[in-house]
Amino acid sequence: MTLGERNNNPLNIRKVPGVRWRGEISSPLGEDGRGAFVRFESIEWGVRAALKLLRTYRDKYAATSIKEIITRWAPPTENKTDDYIAAVCRLTSFGGNERLTEKEWPALIKAMAVIESRLLISDETIDAARKLLNQ
Repeated sequence: MTLGERNNNPLNIRKVPGVRWRGEISSPLGEDGRGAFVRFESIEWGVRAALKLLRTYRDKYAATSIKEIITRWAPPTENKTDDYIAAVCRLTSFGGNERLTEKEWPALIKAMAVIESRLLISDETIDAARKLLNQ
C-alpha cells in the first residue's frame, strides 16, 4: 500500500502550517513518520483537496497547463519535474502547454494519482469529490 493510499491523499498533498483541510484527520507523525503529508478520512476528501488546489493554481497563479501546474506541484528543486510533466502528458494525451479547463481536471488528477501513488481514481470518486466542493 502506498503512502497516498494509506493517507487517502492520492496526490500526496503536503501539510502546510496553519492550513486545515476539510476531511483532514489528525496524524501527529503521519503515515510517513514525519507528518509531511495530509491524511484524509476518505479518498474523496483527498481528491476534493486536489480540485481546490487546482482552482487556486488557476485563480492565483494563472497556472492552467500541465507544465505550469506540475512545475508548482513538484518543483525542480525537489523532483524530476520534466519527467513528471512528460508522464502526465502521456497519460492524458494533453500537450504540456495546452490550457486546461475544469473539464479536463479529472484526467489530470487521475494521471497525477498514478504517478504520485500508483492509484487508479474512478470517475465516481471524482464526482463524489466534486460534490464535496460545496462543503
